[in-house]
Amino acid sequence: MAMMPVTDSLYLLAESREHPMHVGGLQLFEPPDGAGPDYVSELHRRLVKADDVRPLFRRRPMNPVSSIGQFAWSNDNDLDLEYHVRLSALPRPGRVRELLELTSRLHGTLLDRHRPLWEFTLIEGLQDGRFATYSKVHHSLLDGVSALRLLQSSLSEDPDEQDMRPIWSSQLRDNVAGRRIQPDEEGGALVGLRNAALAIRDIAGLAPTALKVLDDAFREQSAGLAFKVPKSMFNAAITGARRFAAQGWPLDRIKNVRKAVSGATLNDVMLAMCSGALRRYLIELAALPDKPLVAAVPMSLRTDSARTAAEGGNAIGIILCNLATDTEDPVARFTEIRESMRRGKQVYHGLSQLQITALSAIPMAPLAMSMIPGALRVTPPAFNVMISNVPGPHNQLYFDGARMTGIYPLSIPYEGQALNITVTSYAGNLQFGLTGCRRSVPHLQRLLTHLEDSLAELEKALIA
Repeated sequence: MAMMPVTDSLYLLAESREHPMHVGGLQLFEPPDGAGPDYVSELHRRLVKADDVRPLFRRRPMNPVSSIGQFAWSNDNDLDLEYHVRLSALPRPGRVRELLELTSRLHGTLLDRHRPLWEFTLIEGLQDGRFATYSKVHHSLLDGVSALRLLQSSLSEDPDEQDMRPIWSSQLRDNVAGRRIQPDEEGGALVGLRNAALAIRDIAGLAPTALKVLDDAFREQSAGLAFKVPKSMFNAAITGARRFAAQGWPLDRIKNVRKAVSGATLNDVMLAMCSGALRRYLIELAALPDKPLVAAVPMSLRTDSARTAAEGGNAIGIILCNLATDTEDPVARFTEIRESMRRGKQVYHGLSQLQITALSAIPMAPLAMSMIPGALRVTPPAFNVMISNVPGPHNQLYFDGARMTGIYPLSIPYEGQALNITVTSYAGNLQFGLTGCRRSVPHLQRLLTHLEDSLAELEKALIA
């Protein structure tokens, strides 16, 4: 039995049929040269035989599964790999549209709490000859950064490497060119005592830290980013059905915009793209609030080590960012976004991981309130949209010679937060995954067109 951190168990406690709490990823692959028509089904058969499953992927919530007692993990020592690793096919004509529809349906179904909380689906039938994989894992088990790092560890930069191990294998490497991960290198009891000691130290410093952050927050409000978030169409009750849209943009275009503004980051440009796209989308629907939208921007608190990813769990802080959607001028909008992110990062400067996690819960508190029946109508939103940037692999990657051509993240819309935008970088591209409530966010794919228009607008305004 392994105790579950509160930050992880909250995802189980908050889950319902209308509120699935898993993250996912859609990957596209080109089969290797000489692959036959049965390549994907043969790959599926081989993966099902990869039964050297690491402890992380054997975890399931400890019984009883339907009560409030979701604070510990138990191990499934009789794991049914054929249940978790699946094969599916697209209906004709097998366009990307059909792939995204299937992915939307898969992402809207709950994981079975009687089993380890993950699934992996191979998808064949794309008309251009490619195949796809869709994976999902409960947020209580892994956050997006951990999941992406484990995926990267199952891939190789060498197109000729064979007999590679899948993401759930206990023989995964630390990285695409490093040593194998040894999941139990350090004694569990010793690690627990060390973490407990660090937690006590950090909690002891939380009271003065809270006073500091509150003081910074008040100064932040007077500087422009008040915590008066406007009600928007995204701050609505949601269902469990999902709609997913995805597209990638060359990183060189984003970098050129960043270079045109001193002190800007790639994340600032990405947020400005989203701001412009959301502004256009809401104007199109006659639903743009007079006040600027506010985004919750998660920041990873993990180290660069892939070992921490193999251990699972969540390590996330939150920054609130003024998206300046009430501003028509793209340069002024970009400037406000960049300054808002700078101020948000300053608030957390010098704090420990535990302190940042605890204080990040303050802006997230209204999310918990929104789960109470009727509360959504009377409580102000915590923010309008969540926008995450998860750094991904820089180089081209392969699995047994199959070239990965795209990787698109799927995340969690919350009650009162009907849209989630998550991006990741891969092999010279910035790849967007838009996950929305199927009922509350109409014509989600239109946001992809608006993202292109928003980037083109920034290029025109900032690049001579």
